[in-house]
Amino acid sequence: MGFFIISLVAVVPLLGIHAQAEVPVVPGANYIGSETCKGCHADQATKLEHTLHGKLLGTKLAKGDLQSRGCEACHGPGSKHLEDLTNPTFNIRFTKKSPLSATQKNTVCLQCHQRGNRILWAGSPHESRDLACVTCHLVHSPKSEKGQLQKATQTDLCSQCHQVRDMQFQRTSHMPAKEGKLTCTSCHNPHGTTTEKLIREVSVNELCTRCHADKRGPFLWEHPPVLENCLNCHQAHGSNNAPLLKVKMPRLCQQCHIPNRHQTQPYPVNERRVFNRSCVNCHNNIHGSNHPSGVFFHR
Repeated sequence: MGFFIISLVAVVPLLGIHAQAEVPVVPGANYIGSETCKGCHADQATKLEHTLHGKLLGTKLAKGDLQSRGCEACHGPGSKHLEDLTNPTFNIRFTKKSPLSATQKNTVCLQCHQRGNRILWAGSPHESRDLACVTCHLVHSPKSEKGQLQKATQTDLCSQCHQVRDMQFQRTSHMPAKEGKLTCTSCHNPHGTTTEKLIREVSVNELCTRCHADKRGPFLWEHPPVLENCLNCHQAHGSNNAPLLKVKMPRLCQQCHIPNRHQTQPYPVNERRVFNRSCVNCHNNIHGSNHPSGVFFHR
């Protein structure tokens, strides 16, 4: 049994490699050079020159034979296309009218872009939903300053599909993405991760405490919901309850602390247990404490 498990683990990565689509080719075509392409595609060539791809492909900075091909590094050898401009199979196209599937288009990009943050693209949520690289990225005339995106900002781009998250950003207490203080990729890696929700760390708490280091601990007195998951209490993208709370206090605390030593009748509106910061007027270190007051989290 043990031998079978080890063998299976060894074979799975190989299956993943062979299951990937091959790079599209134009049978019988030869390279003609980027200068020939510019004869018809002058506008596209001019736009490309001002991008990262334009500064690399076909220049002295090119790495390897493929990148030295310029336009044909992505669009394939152009001789057949030159013979018949109307045949869509005689060059590699990335437009919506292209006969190529999203996977086939992506194999062209992955010839160079399969390292670093993109190493887990295969099998990722976005790849599994048949998204092409060009769904989000624009090579010739990108709208963003970084990342060659289809939109001016990551938030504008991601919100085209993630509309619920975009609405959460409009709430009174929200992540400052619209203000430009962070981006979607501050927390998520859209190209794939080993974790749920494409977060960049091994857990939600590890992700949150990259910025909120004072909440990390360890503490002598830990608060179990905090230790388990920040999202037990907080709504990460936005909430109408500050600071990003899922439910307004004291109702949030009472979801767990139903029996307590306080009075059971409804509090007056000016009662300090309800007014302003509610429970944390007294229990102000609810993320954890090193104070002798212990589990009451008073200090």
